[in-house]
Amino acid sequence: MFETTDIQLPDGRALRVYDTHPGARDRLAVLWHHGTPNVGQPPEPLFAAAERLGLRWISYDRPGYGGSSRRLGRDLASAAGDAAAAADALGVGRFAVFGHSGGSNHALACAAQLPDRVAGVVSVAALAPFGAAGLDWFAGMYPGGEAELRASVAGRAELERCLAEGKYDREMFTPDDHAALAGRWRWLATVAGLAMEGGLDGMVDDDLSYVAPWGFELADITAPVLLLHGGADRIVPAGHGRWLADQLRATCWTRAEDGHLSVLTEGDRALAWLAESAHG
Repeated sequence: MFETTDIQLPDGRALRVYDTHPGARDRLAVLWHHGTPNVGQPPEPLFAAAERLGLRWISYDRPGYGGSSRRLGRDLASAAGDAAAAADALGVGRFAVFGHSGGSNHALACAAQLPDRVAGVVSVAALAPFGAAGLDWFAGMYPGGEAELRASVAGRAELERCLAEGKYDREMFTPDDHAALAGRWRWLATVAGLAMEGGLDGMVDDDLSYVAPWGFELADITAPVLLLHGGADRIVPAGHGRWLADQLRATCWTRAEDGHLSVLTEGDRALAWLAESAHG
């Protein structure tokens, strides 16, 4: 399925990386950026589509998750250095990026800061910057998600308290989301469970980065971008996707009935778009 390798970074941190086709230089590499909280295993539900398209999945556990060391104070921009290190370790030069949820913001960071290496971007259910002009940032979020992100704004201690006291709320997902979790995308529950086995560190650091300055400019993205968003998303409301679409010269697909997870049913088609755009 995939090969796992732990690499040592110059700052002493460990980074766990994954590769579905080690050494396959004839395949376009697509770097998967996982959501919050997940580990970085490549997206199993998209393996068949990647095989049809001749693609190679690579990925890594973000700092604080799985086998990767924590990096206190990390911002979204720091993802570019880790992504480049992962690609270098796997012998990959140019690659595309595909992110879901919080992973989409990390994918955008890579595109902005590695313009000579990132060939294309798929961004699924991405947040807009906190305080984005003209956007009611919390509007449409389910109550628990709003409380978590407001706690992030209040600081690390408040966020840690909020997460420690939090409980799973089925209402964060639409009926279509629950159907996706019960079907093809049940893999998401597996990687979320693996992430939580390691504690809350990765989740805390992710949440803090979403409400802090991102450390990069969307205007610096030159690679082709596809924005994919569910119109019924209760975790990252569709207004965030519309705001990003206004800032980026991007292809935009909005699926009115989909939620945060069920929108990934368009993953095969998005991957085909990415393969064509990156090769173009």
